[in-house]
Amino acid sequence: MKILITGGNGQLGRDCTERFSRSHRVTACSSATFDITDPECARAVFAEHAPEVLVNCAAYTAVDRCQEDEARCRAVNSAGPAVLARQCARTGCRLIHISTDYVFDGSKKIPTPYTEDDPPCPLSAYGRSKLAGEQAIGEELENHLIIRTAWLYGMGGANFLKTMLRLAISTPGQSLKVVNDQMGSLTWSNRLAGQIERLLDNPLTGIVHATAEGFSSWYEGAVFFLQAMGVQADIIPCNTSEYPTPAPRPANSILENKRLKQAGLNAMVPWQQDVETFALENREALLDEARAQVKRLSV
Repeated sequence: MKILITGGNGQLGRDCTERFSRSHRVTACSSATFDITDPECARAVFAEHAPEVLVNCAAYTAVDRCQEDEARCRAVNSAGPAVLARQCARTGCRLIHISTDYVFDGSKKIPTPYTEDDPPCPLSAYGRSKLAGEQAIGEELENHLIIRTAWLYGMGGANFLKTMLRLAISTPGQSLKVVNDQMGSLTWSNRLAGQIERLLDNPLTGIVHATAEGFSSWYEGAVFFLQAMGVQADIIPCNTSEYPTPAPRPANSILENKRLKQAGLNAMVPWQQDVETFALENREALLDEARAQVKRLSV
């Protein structure tokens, strides 16, 4: 199968490229080689590669910056998916698009999860832009699958777990405050790539949720990860009010993989299992990267 991946330099894009390339013909594009907001660029890329499936991992994910740069945020997260959907409709290509838990406001009582049946109600510019992207795809293309995920981490980019490791190494003996009243499911990008691979040629369409099973707070996730890494750190739980950010975050980001389970397609596992495996398989590389970052920041 000929697969085109946008956002190929991101952590999910990289994992998808590595996994899919074992069995398929894969072309991975970065924003430098494929501007998804440009219809002419999209036509040229499709003409060159003639994909059967497009996996759109491209997104403007700097949640706080989106509050200040909503125009750019909407261009990439809303207009871009519309361009891709129209091109897929024109060429008969299937579109698999990655979306987010931020389309929900998080007001559901914890631990009740959000399913695909729940109405979206985003709190932030980022969430609004991602919801608009979902809606644009639905209007333009029938053969699409929108995958909402949350709390991604992996080796291919910056993420919460890497940040916690860097802080623990750079500030030994100092206490680190981590939010304990936001709940979600830490989801390994490599596991999600495997889930997407299972869906490449499946007829399932519409919206599905795909996160790790179970949930934790950011605090609980940080403690578990650093213990798995064998790194000592004094982690202190705090409330969201003690760590204000420009963009509001959902208090409840727990997603239920309802449709995947109903279809017998759910490949996700408990978050603890994946975090432990991630730490075990990548411990030295993670430590080397964190130490290099600390060294650069200290110069």
